[in-house]
Amino acid sequence: MTATHTIYALSSGALPAGVAVVRLSGDRTEAVLRALCGDVPPPRMATLRSIRSRNGHTIDSGLILYFRGPASFTGEDCAEFQIHGGRAAVNALLEELSAFDGLRHAEAGEFSRRAFQNGQLDLVEVEGLADLIVAETEMQRRLAIEHSGGGQSKVYAAWAKRLTHARAMIEAELDFADEDDVPGSVGARIWQDMALLSQEIAAHIADAPIAEIIRDGLRIVIAGEPNAGKSSLLNALAQRDIAIVTEIAGTTRDVLSVDLSLAGFSVKLYDTAGLRETDEKVEQEGIRRAREVIERADLILLLADTVGGFDVISDFASDTTPVLRVGTKLDRGNEDWRSGSADVLISTKTGDGMDHLLDAIAAHLPDLSGRTSLSLPSRQRHVDSLRQAQRAIDDSLARQDLGLDIRAELLRLAGDAIGRITGRVDVENLLDVIFSEFCIGK
Repeated sequence: MTATHTIYALSSGALPAGVAVVRLSGDRTEAVLRALCGDVPPPRMATLRSIRSRNGHTIDSGLILYFRGPASFTGEDCAEFQIHGGRAAVNALLEELSAFDGLRHAEAGEFSRRAFQNGQLDLVEVEGLADLIVAETEMQRRLAIEHSGGGQSKVYAAWAKRLTHARAMIEAELDFADEDDVPGSVGARIWQDMALLSQEIAAHIADAPIAEIIRDGLRIVIAGEPNAGKSSLLNALAQRDIAIVTEIAGTTRDVLSVDLSLAGFSVKLYDTAGLRETDEKVEQEGIRRAREVIERADLILLLADTVGGFDVISDFASDTTPVLRVGTKLDRGNEDWRSGSADVLISTKTGDGMDHLLDAIAAHLPDLSGRTSLSLPSRQRHVDSLRQAQRAIDDSLARQDLGLDIRAELLRLAGDAIGRITGRVDVENLLDVIFSEFCIGK
């Protein structure tokens, strides 16, 4: 990527569309506007203009927005052409832009990367923006807004400031130990604050599984013996036919999945092959894949149409994975279920018990009541850096046998670890990975 080039790209959705937005960023922006629109519109004022090629042919008419840097998304001079969303009109404009010297088509995520490089966004805000673009549930939107709006970054900035203050006080104690301006109690207060900071970071790390469920979805595996009603339940929850349902045992051979939204959360539902001993090679492979999915599940819906059917899971599931026992085919009037051996009783044929099942599943979703914000570490790199910071702080607190200068150095390492989360310290090798998540034009 060459920052000296002015970049352009279609920034709105797929064509055709009612309106298409073509974005432009770089020092050639004003020259392009004069060439195509006759003049440069007032900054931040939507202006109707006729857009002409340099040969004088009309390409289209539309609203032009000009943003003078650094008061723009990228921090550079930027413009947006809001034109009719037909393929021919958009292609004609893009073709005309490609003919200008010093212009080139933007690469994936390049507008956001320039915003980061110009100090308009930090890495947490950039990642939040990427999440906001692909958010499909209410909780994903809320988490992305918290990150893209800078709420998460403020937490990390406050922690970094406390670490910097602690180091400054330690340096003062080292350099001016004999001065009255540096009372001896300062050091004690600093270490108390660092102990509190370590606890705050630990609590923040403990919230990471909640963020993982919000971003990636709660993984729910439907398991059980053949013909227990697994595929029927998948179809009922998805409200469409995804899996083949027959009376023949072992119909499902592969793992089928569907994404649902439940109580604002993303839920990934997996239908698996029936669990049983078999000599049939294809079915064996299906059961092997079922085992793999069950091992990664956040919740197992164990289905059975008889009380004894629940015993099949004993050799498959981890002791730490919650299991919801679901008795199926309630419409057939199996009296054995009245003993209370199942957590939920359902009939996908009549719909009986389905509301109770959804409530039971929702009980396994994170409880976010009382939270005013979703300040949660949403990526593994955040958690890794936070753990490094906490270890460095704890080492500094524990190693009282070391000199103050060494303990202050440990606090500097903690501050650097937090700085890597927002991109303030040593993150060049991360940039290509992070910005590759973006679409062209963002």
